[in-house]
Amino acid sequence: MGLRGTVRVPGDKSMTHRAFLMGGIAEGTTVISNALLGADCLASLAAVEALGAHVQQTEQEIRITGTTALKAATIDCGNSGTTIRLLSGILAGSQETYTLTGDESLQRRPMDRVTVPLATLGADIEGTYAPLTIHGQPLVGTTYTLPVASAQVKSAVLLAGLFATGETTVVEPILSRDHTERMLPKFGTDLTIQEQEQGRKIRLQGPVRLQATEIDIPGDPSSAAFWWAAAILGADSRITTEHVLMNPTRTGFLQVLRQMGASVEITNRRETAGEETADVTLMTTSLQAVAIEGEQIPSLIDEIPLLALLATQAEGRTVIRDAAELRVKETDRIETVVSTLRKIGAQIEATEDGMIIDGPTPLVGATVDSAGDHRLAMMLTIAATLQPEIEVLGNEVVEVSYPTFYDDLKTLQQTNP
Repeated sequence: MGLRGTVRVPGDKSMTHRAFLMGGIAEGTTVISNALLGADCLASLAAVEALGAHVQQTEQEIRITGTTALKAATIDCGNSGTTIRLLSGILAGSQETYTLTGDESLQRRPMDRVTVPLATLGADIEGTYAPLTIHGQPLVGTTYTLPVASAQVKSAVLLAGLFATGETTVVEPILSRDHTERMLPKFGTDLTIQEQEQGRKIRLQGPVRLQATEIDIPGDPSSAAFWWAAAILGADSRITTEHVLMNPTRTGFLQVLRQMGASVEITNRRETAGEETADVTLMTTSLQAVAIEGEQIPSLIDEIPLLALLATQAEGRTVIRDAAELRVKETDRIETVVSTLRKIGAQIEATEDGMIIDGPTPLVGATVDSAGDHRLAMMLTIAATLQPEIEVLGNEVVEVSYPTFYDDLKTLQQTNP
């Protein structure tokens, strides 16, 4: 049985984190609508409140009155790598001492990828894993070249640059998610972006105080991707996701779907908060195997578990390379995706920086565990729409990024009884 209908997925996770954190240090009251209220983003909201920002929440919007005097605090970032890494940038140039910690999973994730570049601005941060202790210091702008594409590292350095004296420049060899540099001008910050042969340079002059603004957050394409995959894989399926973020650094998954043979219908294009949005419709499709590698990877890193599932139903051998970053996500996503998909019948093997999948392979019933990973839980649930004898344990973890996931699934199932 396929799925049919229309879904409006929750607000974009990356944009919500940034809106909360920037609003917390902006002058005035920032008004945010359609924010994602999953566990990770709520960690960022609680963090700015702990630092002295004033937060008011209604059903329609969140209002954050920012503060410059960031109070000393111990902040629990939960399972949110974005919260701890971006906060590290904000707090490095503040006046107090701060402790950033998180749950057991977060404490296993490496933080030196952020603490090392922040040190080039003069940051004093103890710890290579959480908990981190940050001693606020006067910072001096610098030029930092990213060794690998990383939106979190880029964002941490740029946010530290707001508090630094002089010019801060980030050079990225491959474009990563650019929500920070799109959103900072909304908060009144002047950025210059220069595209060069050797990389993309983003510059800002500090110190600078952000100014409050209004932000309407579009739907998260990483959440919409689960319904795109479900529409492709299901029999007689057609699903439209409304008002989805179409940032070019986030549409790699749609491009790969087209490569695999899917027909992607994009309508109702418009702009909000400096970002393009649209409605996206997909339907049942036969898939062909592809190679996914290189510059494609940063724009679809979160969708690779889904791509692995799609590849099990595609004709031929799919190869995913250059995705070693998956090994330091909520879990080692390469190992967990490979081991769980094997349990449900996939012909899949792990490589050092990706995986190889042969298809098409019928899925078989099994009990599988989310391993505490929200994206793995949702991917396995989509697999269960194809093979109802798949039972997913630990599916409550979807609260991290998509609290209404199972409600929306039920609606789509009822539309096509």
